[in-house]
Amino acid sequence: MTHELVTTLRPLLTAEASAEAYAAGSEPGDLEQAVWLRLLERLETTGPPHDPQGWLRKAVRAEARRSRRTTRLEQPYSAEPADDTRSDPEHLVLTAARYRALRDAVRRLPGRCPSLIEALLSPRDLTYREIAGELGISQGSLGPERSRCLGCLRRLLAPEVAAREVRG
Repeated sequence: MTHELVTTLRPLLTAEASAEAYAAGSEPGDLEQAVWLRLLERLETTGPPHDPQGWLRKAVRAEARRSRRTTRLEQPYSAEPADDTRSDPEHLVLTAARYRALRDAVRRLPGRCPSLIEALLSPRDLTYREIAGELGISQGSLGPERSRCLGCLRRLLAPEVAAREVRG
């Protein structure tokens, strides 16, 4: 039953996701994946929908709305941290030293980590799909690899990071 449902709904989902993705600020494949996930959740809890095509159209629109809200709330990554608005010479030197320490630590990371972290820090604000294409790895392995690389980076930076200034 599930295989037949997927086979039947796939062309409609592809068309609906393609139609909604641009306005939602996302990619059609991401919308498709989210709707397939919703369908699996529904099949596990309440069973198949009575009107699969109608349910699918509503699910695509709901996911598109969620994606629009998320896109509206997200801020693009800035190369400058938010608290670096001061321009006195001492602050500029300290900020430059922090960036140098970060870049040096990134270069010392093992394996593919330096190229992955550099891609994540890129001012071009690359998507996971673009990063995966540049690095020649699957998009699904980026999250776990990123987590591993950030853990290594934290361990490298721990001795170099100064304690925060005392408040009060």
